Amino acid sequence: MNIIAFNGSPRLDGNTEILMNEALKPIQGTGHDVEVYHLNTLNIKPCQDCGGCVKTGVCIHKDAMTEIFAAIRGADRIILASPIFFYGLSAQTKAMVDRCQSFWCEKYLLKKTIPSSPHGRKGLLLLVGGMKKEDGLRCAGITAKGFFRTVSVPEHETLAYGGVDGKGDVVKHSTALKDAYEAGKRLAE
Repeated sequence: MNIIAFNGSPRLDGNTEILMNEALKPIQGTGHDVEVYHLNTLNIKPCQDCGGCVKTGVCIHKDAMTEIFAAIRGADRIILASPIFFYGLSAQTKAMVDRCQSFWCEKYLLKKTIPSSPHGRKGLLLLVGGMKKEDGLRCAGITAKGFFRTVSVPEHETLAYGGVDGKGDVVKHSTALKDAYEAGKRLAE
């Protein structure tokens, strides 16, 4: 099984990465192919809304997304992990998601979907934010739902934690690490 994980946090070893790594623990060493993308370190140009993908479903811009597009096509499982910034996904995460407009064109205009392997396609969304209100988690979740649907991932689980702001504070959360570990196990089933 091919599993890809996107860490959308600019903060190294922060709450988002800790949570994502915990979800990956039960998957690593099981023989599955796992590839992690740290979006902040990649050269990803924001979507230009140029229409270059409308007739082909292929983005005309060549940068780190070229590799990510191929990884998404070959993935059986996708983990999307992001901190919440101003009620939404981080800019790094959102830039990657927006560039998936080419998949949207392919799916909805050209009526093609990414074929599923015998394992099917599933996703896991991990969200962490400092705000205690659930608005930011909900708004980011809606955007992520659109991403998963667009890249032909029909089902995904969401783990979202508010009130977690300081670097490393997610380890103090009463259930977050256990929840992520168990979600990772379910994802690999």
